[in-house]
Amino acid sequence: MNKAKEVTIYDIAEKLHLSIATVSRGLKNSETVNKRTRKRIMDLAEKMGYRSNHFARNLRQQQTNTIGVIVHELNSNFMTSVLTGIEKVTAEAGYDIIIAHSSESFTKEAANAKNLFHKRVDGLIASLSFDTEGLDHFSPFVKKGIPVIFFDRVENNGNNSVVIIDNYKCGYQATRHLIEQGCSRIAHVTSSLNRNVYEQRFKGYRAALSDSGIAFDERWVMVKDLSKQAGLESARQILDMRPLPDGIFFTNDFVASVCMRVLKAEGIAIPDDIAIVGFNNDAISDLMEPALTTINYPGKDMGEIAAKNLINHLKGVYDINQTNCIIVRAELIIRQSSLKNKPDR
Repeated sequence: MNKAKEVTIYDIAEKLHLSIATVSRGLKNSETVNKRTRKRIMDLAEKMGYRSNHFARNLRQQQTNTIGVIVHELNSNFMTSVLTGIEKVTAEAGYDIIIAHSSESFTKEAANAKNLFHKRVDGLIASLSFDTEGLDHFSPFVKKGIPVIFFDRVENNGNNSVVIIDNYKCGYQATRHLIEQGCSRIAHVTSSLNRNVYEQRFKGYRAALSDSGIAFDERWVMVKDLSKQAGLESARQILDMRPLPDGIFFTNDFVASVCMRVLKAEGIAIPDDIAIVGFNNDAISDLMEPALTTINYPGKDMGEIAAKNLINHLKGVYDINQTNCIIVRAELIIRQSSLKNKPDR
């Protein structure tokens, strides 16, 4: 099937016996063209199926009104909420977004960055994959003066604009809460310690143990991915431990929920035998039994802040290079899964 020829302003001008300049101004609803002529132009354009070529016009103006977004996963409530925040701000500002998914692959992330660069995005918002090392694949953007803001998973070397939470503080608070509930054998189920988010949460975990005089034991630390299989594997490892841990700090709610289900099936009482804290405040955390204590990770706020700063930079309102690190507030939400010390009724 042959593709229909795209209607141009030349076609409209020929049909109406008007100059191209008059048709162009009429399509922009310019008052320099009388009202009746404007209506004739608009009516014929609609009848012929004319589409304004915003892309070509924007290229002439050295902009595409498009923001690129690179994410490492799409199947998480957190990332969905970040994208919701980005889309809300960009839509209000008249920008479209192009979303690219790295699937936790540095190779694919680099390919996505190259593709978005050649699509001439005006700016880029990115979160790094598990195995990303270095940021050379973003250097074409830097050389062209195209702003890049990293969020969540970043390389915070002081030279990049990043939007993050205080992962160290959150890791400390989560672990400290378990200690305050009487836990002294606290396991930690986390992910790649090469990424800032998990590295900093791990450091917070260790610091909380140290400050409470609890010796760190690497056997209590399980490094997994963020899959259902990771939850199953961590549950089996925990059940094989002697003695059993009396507390577990997970850096992901989904993995925590899978693990909890297995532990409960094996007769482990939560929180009486093992108190549990997750991370992200995903929707599942409040639907579980018992409801999961977690860190509220405000993804929508993070997305909105990243997008607002990027667009303000593009509009000349704000220079993102003046503030390298923006920290979004996160907080511990205490629910039944960690409350060994029941409050008095």
